[in-house]
Amino acid sequence: MDIYQVAVRPVLFNLVKADPEWSHHQAIGLLSWLSHQNHTGNHWLPNLLHKSLCLNNHRLEQNLFGLQFPNPVGLAAGFDKDGVASGIWSSMGFGFAELGTVTFVAQPGNPRPRLFRLPLDQAVLNRMGFNNRGAAVMAQRLSQEKQELTSIPIGINLGKSKVTPLEAAAEDYLQSFRLLKDLGDYFVVNVSSPNTPGLRSLQDATMLSSILDVLQTENHAQKPLFVKIAPDLEWEAIADIISLAKTYQLAGIIATNTTISRQGLKTQIIDKTGNSPEQEAGGISGAPVRDRSTEVIRFIWQQTQGQIPIIGVGGIFSPDDAWAKITAGASLIQVYTGWIYEGPMMVRRILEGLLSKLEQNHLSSISEAVGLEFKSQKHIEK
Repeated sequence: MDIYQVAVRPVLFNLVKADPEWSHHQAIGLLSWLSHQNHTGNHWLPNLLHKSLCLNNHRLEQNLFGLQFPNPVGLAAGFDKDGVASGIWSSMGFGFAELGTVTFVAQPGNPRPRLFRLPLDQAVLNRMGFNNRGAAVMAQRLSQEKQELTSIPIGINLGKSKVTPLEAAAEDYLQSFRLLKDLGDYFVVNVSSPNTPGLRSLQDATMLSSILDVLQTENHAQKPLFVKIAPDLEWEAIADIISLAKTYQLAGIIATNTTISRQGLKTQIIDKTGNSPEQEAGGISGAPVRDRSTEVIRFIWQQTQGQIPIIGVGGIFSPDDAWAKITAGASLIQVYTGWIYEGPMMVRRILEGLLSKLEQNHLSSISEAVGLEFKSQKHIEK
């Protein structure tokens, strides 16, 4: 355990006024300030963080869909919704970072309270509702700080504006993409958040096809494009999305978003609400989604024979969690809830653990570990 787990987390989790959203705003405010220091040339504190939190090793590097990743651990969308801390994520040890979710129309999100911790389950329940300042504001900010985004790949997660009817979703995504396409290294079509009414219906093959069609027409194969899917989809629906990924030559699939399932939760009452998780709407991230997201990764790998890159996300807290997703087929992984619970040192601990796993399995690079489950099975079968 480090100083964050011993001293900082208890304060953030237990202060009466420190509800999760308040804590998040304080954290992103500090990180935004650090990013600004980096941008203005005051590098001493970011450099200090870099020395403490980063781990550079060529065995962790990968070149995927035309981008160079110094390590496979990224920050998931949802933490830096407006890209205010884009210049600091490389100093926090991440190999890439995903900004957003951003929508074309700025929106306040759902009414508060809308973010809840479930400590007994190592989970977070959220129904934020894509609160963000809009694609134009993000574009302006990233244009001003673009030189700071070159050390690690920066992705941008696109969502549908709440005021936009479902039948006009494709145009809504397209407007955001047009504003941001020169500022992100890759882009994600988020059709899987449970917190915007009707959004998950866009995972339907017909609806999703219309979105991907207009985006790829605009894209001209210049930027890698991903789709992020829900863990609650049936296998047939995931197979349909895989088919669309091939048809529209997507760079890959992100598996998975938060879950609407409440199965197996230990938390009976949520602090400050008095309600059970079943009574509170929203998606759950963290440990409860860990196994299901890995199952989805495994399914995608099996269905594609490893030909479609997968970014695995959901319930990663430790090197073992990360290794399970990578060996199931994820080329890259993302963290969010685990980072909140474990603290900034978690990324370095995971990277150190992955290097140990490579040694134990006599592998020379992390790319050799991707889909290792199936490679080992084939070796046994032979």
